[in-house]
Amino acid sequence: MSVEEVFQANGGVATAEQLRTVMSRRALAYHLKTGAIVRVWRGVYAPNAPDLFARLAGLDLVAAERIVACMGTAAALYGFDTEGRSKVHILDPGVRMRPTAGLMVHQRVGAPLQRVRGRLATAPAWTAVEVARTLRRPRALATLDAALHCGACTREEISAAIEEQKGRRGIVKVRELVVHADGRAESAMESEARLVMIDGGVPLPDLQFEIVDLCGELWRVDFAWPESMLVAEYDSAEWHANPDAFKHDRRKTARLQECGYTVLPIVSDDVRRYPAALVARIFNHLDRQALAS
Repeated sequence: MSVEEVFQANGGVATAEQLRTVMSRRALAYHLKTGAIVRVWRGVYAPNAPDLFARLAGLDLVAAERIVACMGTAAALYGFDTEGRSKVHILDPGVRMRPTAGLMVHQRVGAPLQRVRGRLATAPAWTAVEVARTLRRPRALATLDAALHCGACTREEISAAIEEQKGRRGIVKVRELVVHADGRAESAMESEARLVMIDGGVPLPDLQFEIVDLCGELWRVDFAWPESMLVAEYDSAEWHANPDAFKHDRRKTARLQECGYTVLPIVSDDVRRYPAALVARIFNHLDRQALAS
């Protein structure tokens, strides 16, 4: 058997003991030194930088049984992780496994499980609620929005999971936020901006509102108050670092203005540093249109 076959047989990872069946201890040390093999966990290696599935497969080898993902790791498997943290979160497999810089082991007796992409994880609604409980309100809403957006669970399932986790830290916050969760939100910062509007008493906008311009081209906007001919778009620095994206947005704004819409750009500082000013700007535009009509 070759080194490649050893890795393939174990989901892209292998223990030192398995590798030493096809190479010497000195050869293994040399491969590690040159970067031909990388360390995943203590005593577990991969042929290149491991993705999440390889890291979990490595933990399977450490525990000598299939690991169950939870928290942000489960959210990533389902497709609604908004935080992008590198630490792996797993349920206690019942063997001696200590938390490390890259690993958190959780006690969650009775947590409902579901298979996702070939691996067991805490159920999506349970996961969404458990993650949201640990986050600030804006990011908690972003997590609930993302769980609904990707179709991993329904609002009713999230509400049921809230009841199952009743009495746990942060659950009151999640219970208050779930009524505002909306699967139409397409980014975490859109969710944060919407919470600023909710907290500020702004009339709720239509999300992902579609507008056909004078040339017959269809545009979609993040937030819209159609009766007031006002739209708002969240502009990320990453998006506008792309010249083509910048040109697209300039054209989009011009087309919407031709249709009579006021276009209000929103950036991260508006949401996180100056939320009261953002609310005032929106009300100013809404009031101005109300006086004009």
